[in-house]
Amino acid sequence: MHLEGTVLVGSDFEPVEGRVVVADGEIVRVEEASVESDRVILPAFVNAHTHVGDSIAKEAGEGLSLDELVAPPDGLKHRLLRAADREEKVAAMARTLRYMEATGTGTFLEFREGGVEGVRALRDALAGEGVPFGGRAIDAVVFGRDDPDVLSVADGYGASGARDADFDAVRAAARDAGKPFGIHAGERDAADVNPAMDLDPDFLVHMVHAEPIHLERLADRGTPVVVCPRSNLVTNVGVPPIRELAERTTVALGTDNVMTDSPSMFREMEFAAKLADLPAREVLRMATVNGAEIAGLNRGVIEPGADADLLVLDGDSDNLAGARDLVRAVVRRAGQADVSRVVIGGETVVPRGD
Repeated sequence: MHLEGTVLVGSDFEPVEGRVVVADGEIVRVEEASVESDRVILPAFVNAHTHVGDSIAKEAGEGLSLDELVAPPDGLKHRLLRAADREEKVAAMARTLRYMEATGTGTFLEFREGGVEGVRALRDALAGEGVPFGGRAIDAVVFGRDDPDVLSVADGYGASGARDADFDAVRAAARDAGKPFGIHAGERDAADVNPAMDLDPDFLVHMVHAEPIHLERLADRGTPVVVCPRSNLVTNVGVPPIRELAERTTVALGTDNVMTDSPSMFREMEFAAKLADLPAREVLRMATVNGAEIAGLNRGVIEPGADADLLVLDGDSDNLAGARDLVRAVVRRAGQADVSRVVIGGETVVPRGD
C-alpha cells in the first residue's frame, strides 16, 4: 500500500509532498516526490483517556455535579451501568468504537469499569460479538478497575482517585505484573494530587487543580499527564493548565466520558488549542505520539519503522481548501467531514461497508 499527498512527517509534522509506503502493518518509507493529490496524511489519533462504557447514557445527568455524575460507587454513571444488561453495554460501546474509527482514532486508552467482566465486555465490543456490524480494528489499551484480579485480563490498572480507596496494594500488583498504573488526580480539587503522585503512577489524568508544588513534582519526576479539557468544562470543575503542564512533562489529550462528550479528537484538539493558545504542532503531538508514548506504543508518528496507523484528510474539502498552515488547519478546524481514509495496522478501515 502507498498513500500520496502532503505527508506530515516526524514528531514535528513537517509537510512533505510525496507518499507513505506501507507493508506488513508498518511504515516502510516516506518518499518525497511531486504527486497529484490534495490529500493530507497524518498519524491516526491516540485518544489517551476514555470511558466508553458510558455510551449507554449519552447526555444524561444535566446539572449534576462531578461527584453526582461519576463518583464511585453510586454516581449516576455507576447506577446506570449496574442497571444496563451486558448486551446493551456491548452494543453501545461497539457503536462508539465505530464512531472513533470514523473520526480518525486508531488507539484509545480506556479506564474500564466493572472488573474482569467489564474488560471482557469491551473485548467483545471490539471483536463484534453480538453486534450487527462486526468487529473493529481500533486498538484498545484497557486499564481495568474495581477488582485486583482485573490485571489478569487488562493491560493495566486505571484508578478512580486517591480519595476513593487505598490503591497501594493494586499499585504494587501492577508493578509486579509489569503493567502500567494510571490514576485520576486533581480533577475536583488539589487534595488528592500528592497522594496520587505518592503512588508513583505511570501517568496522571486531569490535573485541573495542579498547584506550584505539584508542577515541581511533575518536572522532577517526568510523570506524564493526560488532560481532558472539554470534559472538565462540562462538569464545571475548571480547565487544566495545559501550557504549564506541557512546560514540565509529556501531555496527551483524552476525551474522557462518552456520557458528557463525544470521543472526537478533532473537537478535543480544537478546544485545547484555543484554550491554551499552544503551537499547533504541540497540540497535534498531544493527540498522537504523546499518548502512544504513555502507552508504550510504536505509533502516532509518520516515520519508517512506526506502526501504519494513518489518517488521510481531503485537503481540497470546503473546510480545508486554501489553508496556509496545514498543521494549524488540521488542529483548529478539521473534522469528520474532511476524513478521506483511515488506516489502522496497515489496513483501510474507513471507508468501510458498515
